Amino acid sequence: MKNGLRGLSVAEVFERAQGGDRRAIGRLLSIAERGGPDGLALGELAHPQIGKAHVVGITGAPGAGKSTLTGRLAATLTASGRNVAVLAIDPSSPVTGGAILGDRIRMDVLNYGTGTFIRSMATRGQGGGLAVAVPAAIRVLDAVGFDIVIVETVGVGQIEVDIAGTADTTAIVVTPGWGDAVQANKAGLLELADVFVVNKADRPGATDSRRDLELMLDLSDTSQWRPEITLTIGTDDDVATNGVDNLIAELARHRTFLEGEGRLAERRRRRAQHELRVRAGDSLLSRLAKHLQSESGAAIVDAMATGQTTPSAALAALLDEL
Repeated sequence: MKNGLRGLSVAEVFERAQGGDRRAIGRLLSIAERGGPDGLALGELAHPQIGKAHVVGITGAPGAGKSTLTGRLAATLTASGRNVAVLAIDPSSPVTGGAILGDRIRMDVLNYGTGTFIRSMATRGQGGGLAVAVPAAIRVLDAVGFDIVIVETVGVGQIEVDIAGTADTTAIVVTPGWGDAVQANKAGLLELADVFVVNKADRPGATDSRRDLELMLDLSDTSQWRPEITLTIGTDDDVATNGVDNLIAELARHRTFLEGEGRLAERRRRRAQHELRVRAGDSLLSRLAKHLQSESGAAIVDAMATGQTTPSAALAALLDEL
Protein backbone atom coordinates (compact mmCIF):
# COMPACT_ATOMS: atom_id res chain seq x y z
CA MET A 1 0.00 0.00 0.00
CA LYS A 2 1.18 3.49 -0.77
CA ASN A 3 0.07 5.06 2.49
CA GLY A 4 0.29 2.18 4.94
CA LEU A 5 -3.36 1.93 6.02
CA ARG A 6 -5.25 3.68 3.25
CA GLY A 7 -7.84 1.48 1.62
CA LEU A 8 -7.91 -1.11 4.40
CA SER A 9 -11.20 -2.12 5.97
CA VAL A 10 -11.83 -1.55 9.68
CA ALA A 11 -11.33 -5.27 10.26
CA GLU A 12 -7.95 -5.21 8.51
CA VAL A 13 -6.79 -2.15 10.49
CA PHE A 14 -7.96 -3.88 13.68
CA GLU A 15 -5.94 -6.97 12.84
CA ARG A 16 -2.83 -4.86 12.27
CA ALA A 17 -3.39 -3.05 15.55
CA GLN A 18 -3.59 -6.37 17.39
CA GLY A 19 -0.23 -7.19 15.88
CA GLY A 20 1.29 -4.07 17.46
CA ASP A 21 1.12 -1.60 14.54
CA ARG A 22 1.09 1.79 16.30
CA ARG A 23 -0.26 3.64 13.25
CA ALA A 24 -3.13 1.18 13.07
CA ILE A 25 -3.92 1.75 16.76
CA GLY A 26 -3.97 5.49 16.16
CA ARG A 27 -6.27 5.00 13.19
CA LEU A 28 -8.68 2.94 15.29
CA LEU A 29 -8.80 5.64 17.96
CA SER A 30 -9.65 8.20 15.28
CA ILE A 31 -12.47 5.93 14.10
CA ALA A 32 -13.71 5.59 17.68
CA GLU A 33 -13.75 9.39 18.04
CA ARG A 34 -15.64 9.93 14.77
CA GLY A 35 -18.22 7.21 15.36
CA GLY A 36 -20.61 6.53 12.48
CA PRO A 37 -20.75 3.22 10.58
CA ASP A 38 -17.01 2.57 10.94
CA GLY A 39 -17.28 3.23 14.67
CA LEU A 40 -20.10 0.71 14.93
CA ALA A 41 -18.07 -1.85 12.99
CA LEU A 42 -15.08 -1.25 15.27
CA GLY A 43 -17.24 -1.73 18.34
CA GLU A 44 -18.41 -5.09 17.04
CA LEU A 45 -14.80 -6.18 16.59
CA ALA A 46 -13.45 -4.83 19.87
CA HIS A 47 -16.21 -5.60 22.35
CA PRO A 48 -15.80 -9.41 22.49
CA GLN A 49 -12.12 -9.00 23.37
CA ILE A 50 -12.29 -6.50 26.24
CA GLY A 51 -12.01 -6.92 29.99
CA LYS A 52 -8.33 -7.71 30.42
CA ALA A 53 -6.82 -4.23 30.84
CA HIS A 54 -6.58 -2.43 34.17
CA VAL A 55 -8.04 1.04 33.53
CA VAL A 56 -6.46 3.67 35.80
CA GLY A 57 -7.83 7.20 36.04
CA ILE A 58 -5.52 10.04 37.10
CA THR A 59 -7.30 13.23 38.08
CA GLY A 60 -6.92 16.29 40.28
CA ALA A 61 -6.92 20.05 40.26
CA PRO A 62 -4.80 22.10 37.81
CA GLY A 63 -1.17 22.43 38.83
CA ALA A 64 -1.06 19.13 40.70
CA GLY A 65 1.51 17.75 38.25
CA LYS A 66 -0.82 15.08 36.85
CA SER A 67 0.72 15.02 33.39
CA THR A 68 4.30 14.74 34.59
CA LEU A 69 3.35 12.09 37.14
CA THR A 70 1.35 10.15 34.55
CA GLY A 71 4.30 10.24 32.19
CA ARG A 72 6.63 9.00 34.92
CA LEU A 73 4.18 6.27 35.93
CA ALA A 74 3.77 5.10 32.33
CA ALA A 75 7.52 5.09 31.69
CA THR A 76 8.20 3.08 34.86
CA LEU A 77 5.48 0.53 34.07
CA THR A 78 6.72 0.15 30.48
CA ALA A 79 10.30 -0.31 31.67
CA SER A 80 9.09 -3.16 33.91
CA GLY A 81 7.66 -4.98 30.89
CA ARG A 82 4.03 -3.85 31.02
CA ASN A 83 2.22 -2.87 27.82
CA VAL A 84 0.93 0.61 28.65
CA ALA A 85 -1.31 3.08 26.84
CA VAL A 86 -2.13 6.62 27.97
CA LEU A 87 -5.16 8.68 26.96
CA ALA A 88 -4.41 12.31 27.78
CA ILE A 89 -7.67 14.25 27.82
CA ASP A 90 -6.71 17.78 26.76
CA PRO A 91 -8.77 20.96 26.56
CA SER A 92 -10.08 21.71 23.08
CA SER A 93 -8.52 24.42 20.98
CA PRO A 94 -11.03 27.30 20.64
CA VAL A 95 -10.01 27.60 16.97
CA THR A 96 -9.80 24.03 15.64
CA GLY A 97 -11.64 22.08 18.31
CA GLY A 98 -8.68 19.69 18.54
CA ALA A 99 -6.58 18.83 21.56
CA ILE A 100 -4.12 21.52 22.64
CA LEU A 101 -1.56 18.75 23.37
CA GLY A 102 0.00 20.32 26.47
CA ASP A 103 -0.24 17.05 28.40
CA ARG A 104 1.02 15.06 25.45
CA ILE A 105 4.16 17.18 25.15
CA ARG A 106 5.08 16.70 28.81
CA MET A 107 4.50 12.95 28.67
CA ASP A 108 6.39 12.50 25.41
CA VAL A 109 9.49 14.03 26.99
CA LEU A 110 9.44 11.44 29.78
CA ASN A 111 8.50 8.51 27.53
CA TYR A 112 10.75 9.14 24.54
CA GLY A 113 12.04 5.78 23.40
CA THR A 114 10.22 3.76 26.10
CA GLY A 115 7.51 2.29 23.89
CA THR A 116 4.58 3.73 25.83
CA PHE A 117 1.63 4.49 23.55
CA ILE A 118 0.28 8.01 24.19
CA ARG A 119 -2.75 9.58 22.58
CA SER A 120 -4.34 12.98 23.21
CA MET A 121 -8.08 13.44 22.95
CA ALA A 122 -9.94 16.75 23.03
CA THR A 123 -12.78 17.33 25.48
CA ARG A 124 -14.69 19.24 22.75
CA GLY A 125 -16.59 21.17 25.38
CA GLN A 126 -17.71 18.13 27.35
CA GLY A 127 -18.14 18.52 31.09
CA GLY A 128 -16.53 16.28 33.67
CA GLY A 129 -13.11 16.38 32.05
CA LEU A 130 -13.71 13.47 29.70
CA ALA A 131 -14.18 13.29 25.95
CA VAL A 132 -17.32 11.58 24.67
CA ALA A 133 -15.28 8.90 22.88
CA VAL A 134 -13.14 7.90 25.87
CA PRO A 135 -15.09 4.70 26.76
CA ALA A 136 -14.87 3.53 23.14
CA ALA A 137 -11.15 4.38 23.01
CA ILE A 138 -10.52 2.42 26.21
CA ARG A 139 -12.24 -0.62 24.68
CA VAL A 140 -10.06 -0.36 21.58
CA LEU A 141 -6.85 -0.18 23.61
CA ASP A 142 -7.98 -3.10 25.77
CA ALA A 143 -8.93 -5.21 22.74
CA VAL A 144 -5.62 -4.68 20.92
CA GLY A 145 -3.59 -5.93 23.86
CA PHE A 146 -2.66 -3.16 26.31
CA ASP A 147 -2.75 -4.48 29.87
CA ILE A 148 -2.79 -1.04 31.54
CA VAL A 149 -4.71 1.93 30.16
CA ILE A 150 -4.14 5.23 31.98
CA VAL A 151 -6.65 8.04 31.47
CA GLU A 152 -5.33 11.44 32.58
CA THR A 153 -8.03 14.07 32.72
CA VAL A 154 -8.25 17.81 32.29
CA GLY A 155 -8.01 19.81 35.51
CA VAL A 156 -10.90 22.23 35.77
CA GLY A 157 -10.60 23.53 39.33
CA GLN A 158 -12.94 20.99 40.91
CA ILE A 159 -12.17 17.27 40.86
CA GLU A 160 -13.77 15.70 37.81
CA VAL A 161 -16.41 13.07 38.54
CA ASP A 162 -16.74 11.31 35.19
CA ILE A 163 -13.39 9.56 35.57
CA ALA A 164 -14.79 7.56 38.49
CA GLY A 165 -17.38 6.13 36.12
CA THR A 166 -14.77 5.26 33.50
CA ALA A 167 -11.86 3.73 35.42
CA ASP A 168 -11.35 0.56 37.43
CA THR A 169 -9.08 2.50 39.79
CA THR A 170 -9.20 6.27 40.30
CA ALA A 171 -6.14 8.06 41.66
CA ILE A 172 -6.64 11.58 43.03
CA VAL A 173 -3.53 13.76 42.87
CA VAL A 174 -3.07 16.64 45.31
CA THR A 175 -0.08 18.77 46.26
CA PRO A 176 1.36 20.21 49.49
CA GLY A 177 -0.76 23.11 50.67
CA TRP A 178 -3.82 21.98 48.70
CA GLY A 179 -6.23 22.27 51.66
CA ASP A 180 -7.57 20.46 54.68
CA ALA A 181 -9.89 17.53 55.31
CA VAL A 182 -13.00 19.71 55.20
CA GLN A 183 -12.08 20.92 51.71
CA ALA A 184 -11.38 17.36 50.70
CA ASN A 185 -14.89 16.27 51.62
CA LYS A 186 -16.35 19.37 49.96
CA ALA A 187 -14.56 18.52 46.72
CA GLY A 188 -16.00 15.01 46.80
CA LEU A 189 -12.61 13.33 47.10
CA LEU A 190 -13.84 10.65 49.46
CA GLU A 191 -16.43 9.33 47.03
CA LEU A 192 -14.08 9.33 44.06
CA ALA A 193 -10.67 8.22 45.29
CA ASP A 194 -9.42 4.66 45.30
CA VAL A 195 -5.84 5.89 45.62
CA PHE A 196 -4.53 9.18 47.00
CA VAL A 197 -1.28 10.72 45.76
CA VAL A 198 0.50 13.71 47.28
CA ASN A 199 2.67 14.81 44.37
CA LYS A 200 5.52 17.33 44.52
CA ALA A 201 6.39 15.73 47.85
CA ASP A 202 9.78 17.43 47.89
CA ARG A 203 8.02 20.68 48.74
CA PRO A 204 7.24 21.88 52.28
CA GLY A 205 3.88 20.74 53.61
CA ALA A 206 3.78 17.28 52.04
CA THR A 207 3.55 15.50 55.39
CA ASP A 208 0.82 17.92 56.50
CA SER A 209 -1.20 17.09 53.39
CA ARG A 210 -0.76 13.42 54.07
CA ARG A 211 -1.90 13.91 57.66
CA ASP A 212 -5.03 15.76 56.52
CA LEU A 213 -5.93 12.96 54.14
CA GLU A 214 -5.37 10.37 56.87
CA LEU A 215 -7.71 12.36 59.13
CA MET A 216 -10.34 12.40 56.43
CA LEU A 217 -10.05 8.63 56.07
CA ASP A 218 -10.22 8.15 59.86
CA LEU A 219 -13.58 9.92 59.89
CA SER A 220 -15.02 7.87 57.06
CA ASP A 221 -16.08 4.28 56.52
CA THR A 222 -12.99 2.46 55.27
CA SER A 223 -14.04 -0.97 56.45
CA GLN A 224 -13.87 -2.43 52.95
CA TRP A 225 -11.06 -0.43 51.39
CA ARG A 226 -8.65 2.07 52.89
CA PRO A 227 -6.18 3.56 50.41
CA GLU A 228 -2.60 4.16 51.34
CA ILE A 229 -1.53 7.74 50.74
CA THR A 230 1.44 7.73 48.38
CA LEU A 231 4.02 10.52 48.24
CA THR A 232 5.54 11.09 44.79
CA ILE A 233 7.90 13.47 43.01
CA GLY A 234 6.93 13.35 39.36
CA THR A 235 9.91 15.43 38.25
CA ASP A 236 12.42 13.05 39.85
CA ASP A 237 13.78 10.48 37.40
CA ASP A 238 15.29 8.30 40.14
CA VAL A 239 12.92 5.40 40.80
CA ALA A 240 14.51 4.92 44.22
CA THR A 241 13.34 8.34 45.43
CA ASN A 242 10.38 9.46 43.30
CA GLY A 243 7.78 7.21 44.97
CA VAL A 244 6.35 5.92 41.70
CA ASP A 245 7.10 2.29 42.61
CA ASN A 246 4.94 2.74 45.72
CA LEU A 247 2.15 4.17 43.56
CA ILE A 248 2.37 1.18 41.21
CA ALA A 249 2.16 -1.18 44.18
CA GLU A 250 -0.92 0.64 45.48
CA LEU A 251 -2.64 0.49 42.07
CA ALA A 252 -1.93 -3.25 41.95
CA ARG A 253 -3.25 -3.70 45.49
CA HIS A 254 -6.51 -2.03 44.53
CA ARG A 255 -6.84 -4.22 41.42
CA THR A 256 -6.39 -7.31 43.62
CA PHE A 257 -9.05 -5.96 45.99
CA LEU A 258 -11.48 -5.44 43.10
CA GLU A 259 -10.95 -8.94 41.79
CA GLY A 260 -12.17 -10.35 45.09
CA GLU A 261 -15.89 -11.08 45.63
CA GLY A 262 -16.97 -9.77 42.22
CA ARG A 263 -16.19 -6.10 42.89
CA LEU A 264 -14.48 -5.54 39.55
CA ALA A 265 -17.41 -7.02 37.62
CA GLU A 266 -19.86 -4.85 39.55
CA ARG A 267 -17.80 -1.71 38.95
CA ARG A 268 -17.68 -2.44 35.23
CA ARG A 269 -21.42 -3.09 35.22
CA ARG A 270 -21.96 0.39 36.69
CA ARG A 271 -19.61 1.76 34.04
CA ALA A 272 -21.70 0.18 31.28
CA GLN A 273 -24.88 1.54 32.85
CA HIS A 274 -23.37 5.04 33.02
CA GLU A 275 -22.29 4.91 29.39
CA LEU A 276 -25.71 3.74 28.28
CA ARG A 277 -27.34 6.65 30.10
CA VAL A 278 -24.98 9.11 28.42
CA ARG A 279 -25.52 7.58 24.99
CA ALA A 280 -29.29 7.48 25.47
CA GLY A 281 -29.29 11.13 26.51
CA ASP A 282 -27.21 12.18 23.51
CA SER A 283 -29.40 10.18 21.13
CA LEU A 284 -32.62 11.57 22.57
CA LEU A 285 -31.36 15.16 22.45
CA SER A 286 -30.29 14.72 18.84
CA ARG A 287 -33.66 13.27 17.82
CA LEU A 288 -35.50 15.93 19.79
CA ALA A 289 -33.57 18.78 18.15
CA LYS A 290 -34.34 17.33 14.73
CA HIS A 291 -38.01 16.82 15.53
CA LEU A 292 -38.37 20.42 16.72
CA GLN A 293 -37.66 21.49 13.14
CA SER A 294 -40.52 19.38 11.78
CA GLU A 295 -44.05 20.69 11.22
CA SER A 296 -45.55 18.88 14.21
CA GLY A 297 -42.62 19.82 16.45
CA ALA A 298 -42.90 23.47 15.46
CA ALA A 299 -46.62 23.36 16.23
CA ILE A 300 -45.92 22.15 19.76
CA VAL A 301 -43.37 24.92 20.24
CA ASP A 302 -45.80 27.54 18.97
CA ALA A 303 -48.53 26.25 21.30
CA MET A 304 -46.18 26.56 24.27
CA ALA A 305 -44.93 30.00 23.19
CA THR A 306 -48.46 31.37 22.90
CA GLY A 307 -49.65 29.93 26.21
CA GLN A 308 -51.95 27.30 24.71
CA THR A 309 -50.05 24.51 26.46
CA THR A 310 -47.70 24.21 29.42
CA PRO A 311 -44.01 23.28 29.11
CA SER A 312 -44.72 19.93 30.80
CA ALA A 313 -47.54 19.14 28.39
CA ALA A 314 -45.40 20.24 25.43
CA LEU A 315 -42.59 17.94 26.52
CA ALA A 316 -44.99 15.05 26.97
CA ALA A 317 -46.36 15.63 23.48
CA LEU A 318 -42.85 15.69 22.00
CA LEU A 319 -41.86 12.50 23.76
CA ASP A 320 -45.04 10.79 22.60
CA GLU A 321 -44.27 11.75 18.99
CA LEU A 322 -40.69 10.52 19.31
